[in-house]
Amino acid sequence: MRYRTVGGLRVSAVGLGAMPLSIEGRPDEGRAMATVHAALDAGVTLLDTADSYHLPGDEPGHNERLVARALATYGGDTADVLVTTKGGRGRPADGSWTVTGSPRHLKSAAEASLKRLGVEAIGLYQLHKPDPAVSFEESVGALRDLLDEGKIRYAGISNTDTGQIRRAHALLGDRLVSVQNRYSPAVRDSEPELRLCAELGLAFLPWSPLGGISRSSLDGPSRRLPPEDAGHSTSPDHSTGPDRSARPGDSTLPGHATGLDAFHAVARERGVSPQQVCLAWLLARSPVVVPIPGASRPGTIRDSAGAADLELTPEEVARLEAGVGL
Repeated sequence: MRYRTVGGLRVSAVGLGAMPLSIEGRPDEGRAMATVHAALDAGVTLLDTADSYHLPGDEPGHNERLVARALATYGGDTADVLVTTKGGRGRPADGSWTVTGSPRHLKSAAEASLKRLGVEAIGLYQLHKPDPAVSFEESVGALRDLLDEGKIRYAGISNTDTGQIRRAHALLGDRLVSVQNRYSPAVRDSEPELRLCAELGLAFLPWSPLGGISRSSLDGPSRRLPPEDAGHSTSPDHSTGPDRSARPGDSTLPGHATGLDAFHAVARERGVSPQQVCLAWLLARSPVVVPIPGASRPGTIRDSAGAADLELTPEEVARLEAGVGL
């Protein structure tokens, strides 16, 4: 397993997006636990969760509690595992995804996440999405207060543009360590944000990192995921589907061009999955990239973790970039 840095912490180059373990179509408890344990066995040391990862209308925090139980029941050492969580979104009974970025809500949500995770301080706490009804500085100010109070060790922001990243960095300085935006071979509208993160030394955590790459034999059925807006295309949140299903706009669907065939060609030549090639390509994009693919079965996360050790040649990178139009 290769490693990268989030703030002052060394983490695995590939993380686990745990959302699929708690939303619609989620696996049973046994398979969910086995998936997290398989990630840890594979050397994954970054687990991404959020208080809003639960079934519609259910009590917040299902995913956080599951991750905490998985860590508590794991037989190995988890001292170096960074659990990243998020606040500022909700899942009411109608299945929608709400946004609430008021300081009062974010502070209350962080307190609740602390209890569910069973930690003295959250390793990395992220504003899940800017709330258009609340000043961005007020929302980020809540993260600053949580940092000052020692309730979170580092802060991050998600679904943001370059202007918001600069504003958050001005408020938090080196205590802002990450940006989590949608980025994949199929959707690269966060190129400017990725470049800015490299400039500022911030980790860039792509969600939905496998967009445009077709399912493999490891994958299960697709299921409903939350849409994003505010400058980003409608899409799933923080994974490509609990196990990488193609969705509208992907080149893998009938009627779409096959501009991503290069990923499959390189995969065949290397004897690995197209998903591994995709994640290895993302890692080659910048040393600040730490993709967080979702998984709901052990085999999927083992395959994803293998991308950290798949080093593409310059020629392979050039072929893949030509395929995506870079």
